Amino acid sequence: MAAMKQPVIIAGIEMPQRDDREEFTISELSEEFGITPRALRFYEDEGLISPQRRGTARIYSRRDRARLAWILRGKRVGFSLSDIREMVDLYDRNDGRREQQRVSVSKCRERIAMLEAQKRDIDDAIAEMTAFINIVAQS
Repeated sequence: MAAMKQPVIIAGIEMPQRDDREEFTISELSEEFGITPRALRFYEDEGLISPQRRGTARIYSRRDRARLAWILRGKRVGFSLSDIREMVDLYDRNDGRREQQRVSVSKCRERIAMLEAQKRDIDDAIAEMTAFINIVAQS
């Protein structure tokens, strides 16, 4: 019985190990990440991924796959495309990903601070609305 390969974690996203694959089609990546081919083409148009072309077919590399994981994670936590671009572009600096880590942590901390401020604003608005309901209900 063959040993199951452990999943790989890229940008906090658990993905199947693909050591045996160097290239992926648009439909394979779309299915794996649960996104549309149109979304992949959009990320290509934005310069976030850069598949090779074979005729009209797009061929994505392992690098594109890893960048896509970062893109989707960044989107999920609310980063702008320009922030995502900055973070994924640092992957290629050949510094052991130290600068990518530094920038990503800094941006995440900034985002957390902003979300915490928004949460306080929402909690204040809820408290104000609850107080208003109590006043109106007593009338």
